[in-house]
Amino acid sequence: MTEMIVTNNISKKFGELTAVDRLNISIPQGEVFGLLGPNGAGKTTTLRMLTSLIAPTSGEASVAGYKVGTDDYEIRKNVGILTESPGMYDRLSAERNLAFFASLYEVEDPDTQIKKYLQMLGLWQRRREEVGTFSKGMKQKLAIARALLHEPRVLLLDEPTSGLDPVAAKMVRDFISELKEEGRTIMICTHNLDEADRLCDRVAVFQTELLALDTPANLRRQLYERSVVFHLSDAKETYAESIRKYDFVRSCQVLDNKLVISLPDPEERNPELVNLLVKQGAEIQFIGEIRHSLEDVYLHLINNNIKEEINE
Repeated sequence: MTEMIVTNNISKKFGELTAVDRLNISIPQGEVFGLLGPNGAGKTTTLRMLTSLIAPTSGEASVAGYKVGTDDYEIRKNVGILTESPGMYDRLSAERNLAFFASLYEVEDPDTQIKKYLQMLGLWQRRREEVGTFSKGMKQKLAIARALLHEPRVLLLDEPTSGLDPVAAKMVRDFISELKEEGRTIMICTHNLDEADRLCDRVAVFQTELLALDTPANLRRQLYERSVVFHLSDAKETYAESIRKYDFVRSCQVLDNKLVISLPDPEERNPELVNLLVKQGAEIQFIGEIRHSLEDVYLHLINNNIKEEINE
């Protein structure tokens, strides 16, 4: 599989301040990759290095097969970037804003591209209005259109749904999914962890240096045991005692009329537990699972990193 973004110990210092410390990531074509971290973690600095807007202090990186610092012109031709601030010209119309950026990107058929993305993002009817009259959400959608005008192979999106209402935010998320289906490689920096959980194939939790990198599901499995909750009409301690005899059961607690059972592979083991409980006369009302969110994973990693820094 073609690797579209590769960093090899890339670092960036501003004087004595280390903004990014020896970052190593590899992102294949067609992946939606999330870069997660608190304010000041170095996410935006990373995006600026990958788009050749600033040079790394050390290390190497490549984007779309082009080397950062050597093939910067080619990188800019193949990358679309959405910055945290839309950065549009307020006195120009939406249409003229995009026409200006289309000329910079040397887009072959700018009128077609401008119409295509303004329509897709619901701005076609407002195309002749000055951008200064637009809401924050409308400016954000216009900035997304600008990032896509030249049909880039790689998209770097900094808070893509910031300032959007729920309907517009869903439209952008669906749009990102469609772009992935087209084979685009997308890196998203976001504080919206639920959004990252739904959109991203893999995520990196990042605070100057890389803390963890995997799929959201794998990160949950690494940090938390899976726990199944059996809701019963009457949960008895004798039921729990029988369940604890299984080697695969890590723990079993009785809470009100529930049995909370920690075990790997509930999909495989639940039928066995159901049969046991039914044979013992338990009336099972329903079965659920305690699910840890990506936010739980993120806070665990960030908070532990802060504690380590304090203890050093």
